[in-house]
Amino acid sequence: MTVDTINRTRVLIVESVPELANLWKRHLVRHGMDVACATGQAEAIDYLSTHETDIIIQDLVIDEGSALAISDYANYRQPAARVIFVTNTSFFSDGSIFAHSANARAFVQSSTPPEDLAAMVAHYGAELRAG
Repeated sequence: MTVDTINRTRVLIVESVPELANLWKRHLVRHGMDVACATGQAEAIDYLSTHETDIIIQDLVIDEGSALAISDYANYRQPAARVIFVTNTSFFSDGSIFAHSANARAFVQSSTPPEDLAAMVAHYGAELRAG
């Protein structure tokens, strides 16, 4: 592993809509991040059980499984991993997601510009490296 690879932010995107996941992935890769995608709970948990992950971009409403179950698993298996929840619904619009997910750091709409999402990932990735 090279130093460049070690210092790159490792991101898992959990999103049931492949086109949206790929849009976010392209922007994050352009910012020098290592990015993997999962479409549901089983795939995300399989990934998290074998790969160190810094940031999880997690759609709150996925087709297979539970977003909160993925967040809970990540909190147990990789407690330093931060979760950015995205949604196109009004669920948790009162901010209560932060009471339900200890590793939640942000809660944004799915329509958030990819550049803004990449900036959030870069911010929380830098926060992890700063210690």
